[in-house]
Amino acid sequence: MSVLERVRLNEQAESASVREHESMRTARDRLKRDLVESLGLSAVAAMATDENTDKARGEISVACQAILNSKEYSDVDAENRELLVRQVLDEVCGLGPLQPLLDDPTVTEVMVNGCDELFFERDGELFPAERVFDSADQIMLVIDRILAPLGRRLDKSNPLVDARLSNGDRVNAVAVPVAMNGPSVTIRKFSNRITSLEHLVELGSVPSWYAQLLAWAVKARKDIAVAGGTGSGKTTLLNALSCEIGERERIVTIEDSAELRFDAHPNVVRLESQDASLEGTGEVTIRDLVKNALRMRPDRIVVGEVRGAETIDMLQAMNTGHDGSLTTLHAGSPAEAVSRLVLMARFGMNIPTELVEQQIATALDFILMSRRMADGTRYLSSLTAVEQAEDGGVLLRECVGFDEVSRTWSLVREPAFVSQCVREGVLGEAEVDAWRLSCA
Repeated sequence: MSVLERVRLNEQAESASVREHESMRTARDRLKRDLVESLGLSAVAAMATDENTDKARGEISVACQAILNSKEYSDVDAENRELLVRQVLDEVCGLGPLQPLLDDPTVTEVMVNGCDELFFERDGELFPAERVFDSADQIMLVIDRILAPLGRRLDKSNPLVDARLSNGDRVNAVAVPVAMNGPSVTIRKFSNRITSLEHLVELGSVPSWYAQLLAWAVKARKDIAVAGGTGSGKTTLLNALSCEIGERERIVTIEDSAELRFDAHPNVVRLESQDASLEGTGEVTIRDLVKNALRMRPDRIVVGEVRGAETIDMLQAMNTGHDGSLTTLHAGSPAEAVSRLVLMARFGMNIPTELVEQQIATALDFILMSRRMADGTRYLSSLTAVEQAEDGGVLLRECVGFDEVSRTWSLVREPAFVSQCVREGVLGEAEVDAWRLSCA
């Protein structure tokens, strides 16, 4: 087959796909219109806002099936009838084209780029959705349906919104004129499938000996910063590490959007920052929460992510008796993590870089890197000890190395705390000897 013939076939396939899409859109609009005429606008509106969603969907489904059985829809085959009913149900009672993606447990993130593009992430890879939004107005309607229960709104006067749904999903929405291609929505779905280091071992994200070392580090109350890029699994890893905290300890968690789960822990206080109201009042920042946490008698402070002035407060907390604290930050390497911590700490307090580095060197014990590979898989990569150099600066010593090509780990240097824990009786000598053999 010649190149010209292949091009013509592709054009014909695309043209057929467009015609099918338009045909389904026309049939869907006609079915919605007939549904309103049959039941009445007030009845449909009442069903759409009914808290008993299953009941409302059942009633509307029956009505749609009855309408489709009429002669006016004789041109719609059985397979497309079921699809039409599902789409109308999603639009009336749900979130339109987003609903099947949000209902799919294998989908981890959903992205809307205007009315012509809708993508989703599954197993770390991006895929285009089969159905997109019909118009910008439809997107805004769905955004309003998402934000209304939260008391938030998105419009030209307030074109940026970052919110958390009741189920833990994080939503970011951007409206025109900021969004040039039309309203944009990003929904990161909350996943409670990974709740421990053992689950990460089962997934192949970390070997068992490495997971054991991290569990010991948490048990030994070492201050750990989890660093990595966007979508590398930092929050998931932080949640897994937090599960190693003993039940007799009091934990205070601080997040922009509450995602950490401590369902089995008996003594947890979960704090979440708050944006200012439409009147410009009521804002509670991460820094405010970190300062307040120090007055709550915490054994451990877990900050979902440091990204600004709160960094200096977090470092000071680690240096004033709150050992075993955990946090995350965006960085591509341990050295970059230190540089970012210095920069962010200086946002909160205008002090010399040398003094900030001294704070970091004495506050942090380890920097744990989380890595997302090109194929979408996620790994716990290197573990680097943070020490104080002779000049008072930061000295980084790699303890666990990670080879990205072979995707293998190696123990470069045994952390000093392991032997110390044996001497203090925190760890048994036999279990440590067995661990050393497993990672040799």
